[in-house]
Amino acid sequence: MDLLSLFIENDLNSFAKNLGVFTLLTIVLGGGAAFMAGRSLASGWQSIGLLLAYMIPFTAGLRFLHFALFEGHLTSVLYFITHGLIVTGFALLGYRLKRVNQMTSQYPWLYEKTGAFGWKNKNSTN
Repeated sequence: MDLLSLFIENDLNSFAKNLGVFTLLTIVLGGGAAFMAGRSLASGWQSIGLLLAYMIPFTAGLRFLHFALFEGHLTSVLYFITHGLIVTGFALLGYRLKRVNQMTSQYPWLYEKTGAFGWKNKNSTN
């Protein structure tokens, strides 16, 4: 089993079609929607645990779209896990970027950015 077979279903017509379906549906549409969901949860000051819980039905819906539109496997645990990890990664990225922006813009007297993914206390000696 090669690495790409973890992400791309190999029993459809061609590899190029499967790669296109995976890229369009999982990465572009699913990843984009998950990124926006992460930003939305962060802007409402929700926890990361809630974000992770929301990604389970989100991934189930994404797998259903693969099944209904492109004859993918609906009940494949392997594809559910791999696609779920991908969209959860996008959601966590959106969550973290929004949270850093929130902390540094809403509390500018306390925190300053240390990069795209972090902040620190302004009074910190480290």
